[in-house]
Amino acid sequence: MKDSKKHSVLQNPPPAGGDRGVIVENIIKTYGKKKEVAALSDISFNVQQGELYGIIGPDGAGKTSLFRILTTLLLADSGKATVDGFDVVKDYKEIRKRVGYMPGKFSLYPDLSVEENLNFFATIFNTSIKENYDLIKDIYIQIEPFKKRKAGKLSGGMKQKLALCCALIHRPSVLFLDEPTTGVDAVSRKEFWEMLKGLKQQGITILVSTPYMDEASLCDEVALIQNGKILSVNTPQGIVNNFSKPLWAVKSSRMLQLQNDLKELVYVEDVYPFGEFHHVVMKNESGNEALKIFIQLRTGENAVLQYVKPDIEDCFIALMKYPSPEGE
Repeated sequence: MKDSKKHSVLQNPPPAGGDRGVIVENIIKTYGKKKEVAALSDISFNVQQGELYGIIGPDGAGKTSLFRILTTLLLADSGKATVDGFDVVKDYKEIRKRVGYMPGKFSLYPDLSVEENLNFFATIFNTSIKENYDLIKDIYIQIEPFKKRKAGKLSGGMKQKLALCCALIHRPSVLFLDEPTTGVDAVSRKEFWEMLKGLKQQGITILVSTPYMDEASLCDEVALIQNGKILSVNTPQGIVNNFSKPLWAVKSSRMLQLQNDLKELVYVEDVYPFGEFHHVVMKNESGNEALKIFIQLRTGENAVLQYVKPDIEDCFIALMKYPSPEGE
């Protein structure tokens, strides 16, 4: 009986005919006494079971509100959603057994050790570290040498790994990670995404939100979100393929003046800083030669011009300024 009780956390199967993964349909969420602040505006998307899905957008885009609704911590004003086949309102108790949630802010107990935190979360879900060690092993072995250290004394990367272990200790079917790589170094970011790939191979559905556009390419599919609205839903490559305008990178010794001058050109649709360059979006191919001549004439500025392929960030900027009416 003891063993069956341990495994009872995920005993109930999804409703007959229920779709696994995550389905979001027309979710609306507002804040304020007069509901004047729109956090989410008619959000819809589907996540397939076992998919690594990215919600990509800047701070304030609505990512955390969305995750809190999907993990049953917040009620939407309208719309509906299911997680692993269960409704987020009617079946909230079942969902809480099935999901792992890693909030953006470190929320473990800083005065407990690594080992104590993990044991605490395992006990809540009526399981043990030993029972599910195979799931967290590749992550936990990186922090195990510090298992007696207080969680509040860990580095950012170590806190991140501990929080992920705690979110996984009950073997969830769906994992929600809210900006898990914010505030950690580049090496830790890379290691974290390698860990997510390993979890995906074990069949866990993963939703991860991030403000980092470069992380979009690491997902199977992404939803670009801004001001509570979905700008596009597609594979990373599909989003890039939809960028149809010629794109150039240009720099000179007088970048601000160059940007202002480029904005005045009739064949230029948009100009914006992009690292050490400005990216120049052309209205069409016919302006390419004129742009080359324009740059060649700036002989005293050491101007450099090169044709480049767009990435997710270019697409996001374009969609913010010229949104697709269908969000695709």
